[in-house]
Amino acid sequence: MNVELHIERLILHGVAPGERYRVGAAVERELARLIEESGLPDQLTQGGARARLDAGSFAIDPGMPADALGAAIARAVYGGLSR
Repeated sequence: MNVELHIERLILHGVAPGERYRVGAAVERELARLIEESGLPDQLTQGGARARLDAGSFAIDPGMPADALGAAIARAVYGGLSR
């Protein structure tokens, strides 16, 4: 199965501008890993697009490395795919 995931905009308040690409790359890596390991939620396996996804909220530690922040965001997004 091929999956195409397009994130048009990811708004991150409080993230240093120089870290945005590292965070974005970490989001992509972790989402790919989660989808590969756990698959897609049932409602997405039949195809479908969402104009917007509410990934909820989660806590981060001040000074969290970009890779860890991206992974946390990806886990929240993946959880939002099931709602």
